[in-house]
Amino acid sequence: MSLIVQKYGGSSVADAESIKRVAKRIVETRKAGNEVVVAVSAMGDSTDELLDLAHQVTPIPAPRELDMLLTAGERISMALLAMAIKSMGHDARSFTGSQAGMITDARHGQARIVDVTPGRVRDALDEGAIAIVAGFQGFNRGTGDITTLGRGGSDTTAVALAAALHADICEIYTDVDGIFTADPRVVPKARKIERITSEEMLELAANGAKVLYIRAVEYARRHGVTLHVRSSFNNNEGTIVYNATDEQNRERPVEEPLIAGVATDLSEAKITVVGVPDIPGKAAQIFNIVAKTGANIDMIVQNVSAAATGLTDISFTLPKSDGQTVLTTLTAEQTDVGFASLQYDDQIGKLALVGAGMRTNAGVSAKLFTALYEAGINIEMISTSEIRISVVTRADTVNDALRVVHTAFGLDADSDAVVHGGSGR
Repeated sequence: MSLIVQKYGGSSVADAESIKRVAKRIVETRKAGNEVVVAVSAMGDSTDELLDLAHQVTPIPAPRELDMLLTAGERISMALLAMAIKSMGHDARSFTGSQAGMITDARHGQARIVDVTPGRVRDALDEGAIAIVAGFQGFNRGTGDITTLGRGGSDTTAVALAAALHADICEIYTDVDGIFTADPRVVPKARKIERITSEEMLELAANGAKVLYIRAVEYARRHGVTLHVRSSFNNNEGTIVYNATDEQNRERPVEEPLIAGVATDLSEAKITVVGVPDIPGKAAQIFNIVAKTGANIDMIVQNVSAAATGLTDISFTLPKSDGQTVLTTLTAEQTDVGFASLQYDDQIGKLALVGAGMRTNAGVSAKLFTALYEAGINIEMISTSEIRISVVTRADTVNDALRVVHTAFGLDADSDAVVHGGSGR
């Protein structure tokens, strides 16, 4: 008997008919002789609707109460799904995050899992029941409060349960047939990837691919959980995300493909610190100031110092949500640092080319830059790692850049990808 953890996103349980379709799939998995644990998201866009409602009541909702409100969406889904399964003649028990043993730190809205003690879930399985767990939520022992894990929290819930229960596989169900070489909503000819390493998936997720959230991929990689990303609208095989260091994956019959995929991200902004004295310690001073705000810096570029003035410019990208805070904090320290001015640009887009095959193949950068040049797309910043090349362009050209790069690297499929509905979650 295998233990399978399944996760269903909001678009997969968007209405009553969808919930019944998901219940049927879960029952089929149980009938096949498997133990089944399910992590479920809130129905459709109900989390966003609850957020909107909170902001109609107050511009700054209290974090503790906001978590209490938002967890209601998953509780609705889990109860309805358990009811649907019971109506099909199979035992099902629903559990909130706290009942399922999802222990977190005390940070509301972005809580981190510190322990998983799924005793009640294990008991339900031992008694032949299907366990349905509300995703996205946990419980802090110190405060006794309910917490939420942030966007993508249901993915993380599923992976954490799979790790704690030593599941054979964790299936992430969505509204596309797996992980694609690019977003199929932007690149219709995007090709489904059969297998991808967790290392490559981390890079894609970190650079804007939203089919899997980076925290879930990190957790799976750290705890050796194999993921199977597939559609809840059909029975097609999806994409296996595996750890290349696992024993069963050490010997591969064929070489890894050169490029795994291309991702884009429109959620970042660029800050340029103009006229920085080009002397030791100034960059450290600037980024220590930025670090105090808690902002996550992505790409950094420092220009060559102007010989006449001895001044340089330092540009970096960060989430748009952190932009104003960082600008305010740097401005307050302008006299001490000695820079001339700040420039803020939130109309940028990032494109990332990802593939483990880059390690042993020359000419990848040349092909990327040639494709963008021939399409008339200007590059503003460049960042590289062993398996990734990222570039910053104008926001209004990033989708065009995605399509031309996808074609240049031979990633186009013969037919259009199928998107069944929703946003891919």
